[in-house]
Amino acid sequence: MILESNDFKNNGNIPERFSCDGENIPPHLRWSGFPSETKSFALTIRDPDAPSGDFKHWLVFDIPKDVNEVNHALPEGAREIVNDFGEAGYGGPCPPSGTHRYVFTIYALSVENLAAGRDDFFGKIEKHKLDSAKLIGMYGRA
Repeated sequence: MILESNDFKNNGNIPERFSCDGENIPPHLRWSGFPSETKSFALTIRDPDAPSGDFKHWLVFDIPKDVNEVNHALPEGAREIVNDFGEAGYGGPCPPSGTHRYVFTIYALSVENLAAGRDDFFGKIEKHKLDSAKLIGMYGRA
């Protein structure tokens, strides 16, 4: 699988527009090369450089199998789980200081309805994952 964006390149800088310093909207994401037996997708954005460890910025599941792009908004039919900001939805890059890596991951899943909650989200993804792809963006603050 391949995950890419029109808004930034792999290991490139994420524009401020997509951060807590800007409009705080998700960047464009597009995926391809997923298995033909895919029934749905899940999407995560995580900051492994956060002081508290792996900070979860966006947890999305039940993205319909005929969707292969996020264009600055949640795809219709998709569901969100509360992120580490305490909100269901996208929370853009917002490091306390320095430059952090933001790992965007798309998962092709073998089920239509993941039926996941915050506590079992990643376990269910691992159980039903057919394939995945990552895209890393950088964002920094002084």
